[in-house]
Amino acid sequence: MGTQGSAHIVWDWNGTLFHDNDAIIGATNAAFAELGLAPITLEQYRALYCVPVPRFYERLLGRLPSDAEWELMDGVFHRYYTEQRVRCRLTEGAEELLAGWRSAGHSQSLLSMYGHEDLVPLVRGFGIEAHFIRVDGRTGPSGGSKAEHMVRHLEALTGRVAPERTVVIGDAADDAVAARHVGARAVLYSGGSHSRVSLEGAGVPVVDTLAEAVAEARRMAA
Repeated sequence: MGTQGSAHIVWDWNGTLFHDNDAIIGATNAAFAELGLAPITLEQYRALYCVPVPRFYERLLGRLPSDAEWELMDGVFHRYYTEQRVRCRLTEGAEELLAGWRSAGHSQSLLSMYGHEDLVPLVRGFGIEAHFIRVDGRTGPSGGSKAEHMVRHLEALTGRVAPERTVVIGDAADDAVAARHVGARAVLYSGGSHSRVSLEGAGVPVVDTLAEAVAEARRMAA
């Protein structure tokens, strides 16, 4: 699995393979409370969320948060999320899709903006680590784009993965940006952090289930 020229999927984690919307919105509202902001609904979050994350906060504050505010909100968010993520599960059908793609002789990897040291044991705990030829989480500060992380991720797979036969599956417009940055393609899943309307502005296929995403990836990478 994972030879140059074969079809490859780079999966996103939060909101894509990992159905953590409840933990995300709870952590976001806990962070907002630190600045006296009113809580928002999941629908509002999905309509307004963007990367880099400080720009998302700007949409609600009417200004960019100060460095001190960002540090405070980011810390609260991650503490709350860590507490709540234990209640979350894989997205419906994810494990079967991972196994099916692998058994078909294709390769797949995982790239997340969730911290690497937290991501790896979480993936391992779901028993799905063996489906991936590489698992990378974020290193360095949180809140930025996935593009440069995608560059490093694919560079680590040099000789095993061809960018032109690689499809990124994620739930955020930034996943499409990261894919274009490395010459790959993208399919966006509407069940995570972005609404379908906001995803459709990314200029790539948008689907409502992971099964549809894998079918589209198979077609694109053929």
